[in-house]
Amino acid sequence: MAADQRPFTAFNFRVTITLDGESAALCDAAFSECSGLELTAAVKTIRQGGDNARAIHLAGPVSYGQLTLKRGMTDTFDLWDWFQRVQTERHLRAKCQVAMLSSDRKRTNASFVLTGCMPLKLRVPTLDAKEGALAIEEMQIAYETLALAPGDGNG
Repeated sequence: MAADQRPFTAFNFRVTITLDGESAALCDAAFSECSGLELTAAVKTIRQGGDNARAIHLAGPVSYGQLTLKRGMTDTFDLWDWFQRVQTERHLRAKCQVAMLSSDRKRTNASFVLTGCMPLKLRVPTLDAKEGALAIEEMQIAYETLALAPGDGNG
């Protein structure tokens, strides 16, 4: 089976966050868990008079989940700074890319692209003298759109 035909794995991923209008990534952090990549279409059901045997379903507006990133490691305060900037610059948004990597982490198989991202929650882990790393226990991000993009072949 060719490498491009193998199923994508859920344990190899990378998260990149870029502020709107900027080219450099705000964050290229490693997280152990990523959830909340979801979209749901509302359904509007209408019935036609005299036809009791069926209902007609029309697609309604789409709603999106909240991205939750857990147990992350970063060597900067950029995520903290972003969270604080949003408090004063209310329209500040970012683009987030969750790249699903190949098993050897050299290629991007596919990417989830989230736009209109805004941080909602940032929680630090329990402070413990035995640990020496700067870590993020949990970060929640609201987003306005979600798209799936094919891989670019690069890790």
